[in-house]
This record gives sequence, structure tokens and C-alpha cells, in this order.
Amino acid sequence: MRIISCCFLFSLTLLSLATCGCTDAARSSIAAYGAEHSVELWSGGQKVREWTSTGKVFSEENSDGYYFMDKKTGKQVRVTGDLVITPIE
Repeated sequence: MRIISCCFLFSLTLLSLATCGCTDAARSSIAAYGAEHSVELWSGGQKVREWTSTGKVFSEENSDGYYFMDKKTGKQVRVTGDLVITPIE
């Protein structure tokens, strides 16, 4: 019985350490889920477009692009390039 208790405590400790090992970036990404974001498109050192998302900005799979719902138009925007994406608090 004592061996089972020790194995259980060891497993619980390993699980706790594994779940607490998130990086700051991973934690902030989870916390920003559903929050509005400012999305800025830059070219030649100048801001050429700016949007506000209605929620999280998603990364395209197998691409360098992003997509989100534009707060102003209510339409989906897909964009790629030099972007600055900042959560609005």
C-alpha cells in the first residue's frame, strides 16, 4: 500500500510540474483568447493599414498569414506581411 501511495504522489508531482511549465508567452496567449486585438500592417517603415479584431487573431496553418473578424465591418480579414498584433485591454 505504501508503494502505491508513493507512486501516486510522485505521479501527481510530475503532473503538477508539467502543467506549471508554460512559458509567459503561452500563458498570455491563453489569457488573450476572446479579447479584442489591434492589428497593424507595416510596409517600408510606415503603417499602411490598421484593424481592430472582435476577438482572437488566428494564425494560418502552413502559412505566414493571420485571420480575424474586423470589428468595424464585421467581415473576416486575412492578412500577411509585417504585422504588429497587440491585445487591447
